[in-house]
Amino acid sequence: MKHLKSRSQDLRSLFENNNVAERLKAMPADAEVKEVLHWMQAQNFDVIGVETGDIISGYVECSSLIQGKQGKCSDYQRVFNPKELIAISTPLIKLLPILQQTPRLFVLDCNQVSGIVTCRDLQKAPARMLLFGLVTLLEMNLLRLVRIYYPQDSWQKVLKPERLEVAQRLWQESQERNEATDLLDYLQFCDKRELILNQPELLQQLGLKSKRFGERFLKSAEQLRNRLAHAQNLVSGSSWTELISLAEAMETLLIRCEEVE
Repeated sequence: MKHLKSRSQDLRSLFENNNVAERLKAMPADAEVKEVLHWMQAQNFDVIGVETGDIISGYVECSSLIQGKQGKCSDYQRVFNPKELIAISTPLIKLLPILQQTPRLFVLDCNQVSGIVTCRDLQKAPARMLLFGLVTLLEMNLLRLVRIYYPQDSWQKVLKPERLEVAQRLWQESQERNEATDLLDYLQFCDKRELILNQPELLQQLGLKSKRFGERFLKSAEQLRNRLAHAQNLVSGSSWTELISLAEAMETLLIRCEEVE
């Protein structure tokens, strides 16, 4: 049976024109601070745009208005820093490393700011689909490497007996439904991880520093997969910086997996 090889580039292409930006709400530059602050707190906004005419010329932060409490909105206006600006066409996957450097990004559409992106937007469906696709491709490639490095079912002698029994039971159940393919297809993420980490040569090729390092890293990838599958908070027990670093590391590992023939 031929197993198709899915590549990281396929995932990049799929999300080439996707983003998770929200329209940047704005208030007139001459609006009273008390009015703006009350509205921002009611909407639970940390940042809004400042509108001069029909153009959003800058932004204000709720924290600045709380400290000031008086005057006009324009008195607290901040100009857009070039490092805070991204094009509306910026692919979703390229937003991840940028969001590690700044708490928010403003979206440029035809040279005018129209939207905003924060780390919280990574909880949305497009970002979740991207991350789930990334970890799924990684798992598929781990299985491909197991097939390469364990010919003629030699993996069965390496896998723990209780884990082999789980795979055999699932395989048997599928046979009864006339769905069974290959016993290897019924390995879980943890099984593939153990088999991969049992190959010193493969650890080196994949750039995994040690078996212990590889185990921690792949367990983190599996935990992320589980949170995604169950629609849980993506940074439960973690942080956005750690999540983005994990996503980048998974993509790097995926590319290294693809290079192994």
